[in-house]
Amino acid sequence: MIKFSKPSVEQFFRTYNITNFTVTDNEEKLLFSSNLNGKMNVWALDMERGYPYLFAHTEQACSFLKADPKMRYVLGGFDHDGDENYHIYAFPYEGGPPKELIKADKSDKYFYVHLSEDGSRLYYITSKGNPQFLNGYVYHMEEDRHEQLYSGEDASTFVYAVSADERYLVLVKFYANTYKVGYLKDLKTGEIKTLSQEPDRVHEFAGATFVSDDELLFITNDESEFNYVVKYHIPTGTQEKYMEFEDESVTSIQWHKDSKTLYMVTEKGVEDYIYRFADGESTPTEVPCPLTSLDSVKVAKSGRVYVLGRSAVEPFNIYASTPEGDWTKLTDNRVLGISQEDMVDPEVVSYSSFDGKEIEALWFKAKPEQDNGHVIFWPHGGPQAAERKMFRAMFQCFLNRGYSIFAPNFRGSTGYGATFKKLVEQDWGEGPRLDCVAGIEWLFETGKCDRDRLFVLGGSYGGYMTLLLAGRHSEYFRAVIDIFGVSNLFTFVNSVPDHWKPIMERWVGDPVRDKERFEKDSPITYLSSMTKPMLVIQGANDPRVVKEESDQIVEALQKQGTEVEYLVLDDEGHGFSKKENEIKVYKQILDFLEKHR
Repeated sequence: MIKFSKPSVEQFFRTYNITNFTVTDNEEKLLFSSNLNGKMNVWALDMERGYPYLFAHTEQACSFLKADPKMRYVLGGFDHDGDENYHIYAFPYEGGPPKELIKADKSDKYFYVHLSEDGSRLYYITSKGNPQFLNGYVYHMEEDRHEQLYSGEDASTFVYAVSADERYLVLVKFYANTYKVGYLKDLKTGEIKTLSQEPDRVHEFAGATFVSDDELLFITNDESEFNYVVKYHIPTGTQEKYMEFEDESVTSIQWHKDSKTLYMVTEKGVEDYIYRFADGESTPTEVPCPLTSLDSVKVAKSGRVYVLGRSAVEPFNIYASTPEGDWTKLTDNRVLGISQEDMVDPEVVSYSSFDGKEIEALWFKAKPEQDNGHVIFWPHGGPQAAERKMFRAMFQCFLNRGYSIFAPNFRGSTGYGATFKKLVEQDWGEGPRLDCVAGIEWLFETGKCDRDRLFVLGGSYGGYMTLLLAGRHSEYFRAVIDIFGVSNLFTFVNSVPDHWKPIMERWVGDPVRDKERFEKDSPITYLSSMTKPMLVIQGANDPRVVKEESDQIVEALQKQGTEVEYLVLDDEGHGFSKKENEIKVYKQILDFLEKHR
């Protein structure tokens, strides 16, 4: 009988990312951005043919795609080698080379907002001229004229929705990830009304959609633990609670005009859900979905629902559904030669932390025939995010090599209510760290991991927590892997993108006022305790956690004689958009784990 070797790293990482998609108004064509051929490009799929083809060769990360309703062009946003300075480009409707639609300097950022129903006016936000607070414009394409709509003041200001008649904008000011205030701007009169009932009360204004020229629906968690939907009557300014769930947060909404139906995506812990709620009904109906983590949901004019997402054992895919809930898989992204049954679906577990708080976590247990007895502790990024039931090629690859994985949703994680999410603010390194320590001890106490068989691996905020745990609790770990983690809070708060800076005081703190806490919570404070072997990985163009964050910790560790490997990717930012880079990174991580097992 023929014998084959065990699955390679490449098999898991030959899955591809899909970062966003759009569907043409006639639903004849699906466009999506993907590294299907190794680098991020735009691909198209004609619905009748069902086979993807290259639509635009960009080799850069994409922030949005939008097709002209009159089928003349397609718009897209692209950065340069991970710098996240997205510019807006146009393509011929049948595909081809991109043309920069709005001339911009390399350092400028452009955020797409809305395209008018006749495709002649583009609404966008830019950092140009106002890098911290941002400005909003409408571009009149036929006249080649840019009209300024507002100038952000005192907070980064975004547009969440534009009315069909283009009279109204829903503006949102970001004071923190948990403090976002909503406003309605009348472009005809210039009047601005507050949609948030008490702007000074900390809450989140989290999304909006216009139901008609006189009504809109928006998402908020004002005076609530979980996001709910509010109906707002524009002429009178009256509002009423429209839809809420007991322990789920509404994360996005879309209104289907013809059927007068609201589609909602909610999150609850580690999973997402879809509901529809038709006008006149008393309760919403859940739309069963084959995916557990949803990145994007779009409702076409026909009422067909399109979703982009993943599950723990299925990579990014796009599905389409009828209003009755019958799904068709439009893409077929899968792990080469490995079935979903051969991968690991996590167990949802919980444990008590140092102060009695219940912490939910995902436990990925390697299959018995592959289990090598070692465990990887994974603190997620964000920090105001969460580890979900979503496919990670890294997880399934390492599980296949015998490493079990433990991923806790420590305080600050989303999906567990507003109070829990706020607990990380101005406390990056105490409460969340102790939640992680409690999780590690739980692993030992329950026999899931021997005390001498634990690794720690994390990226972004997870990289920060990895470094902090390595410095303050080095006795727990065999070795440490940090992927673009913050090493020094003093340098971090001054190096983030300009439009992040207004939220840093509430999010992290003030380096002068909070000097003592910044020192206590900065990993670089604990260099002398960082004695375990370490691998550090960094994108040279990372705008969020700049290369200097990794440079300083590596240089200091090398100086004191700690074993450290350092991999810098010159053409990446805060992540890995190029497939060969991704494979290189995780091969090196796997080799590092094997060396220190």
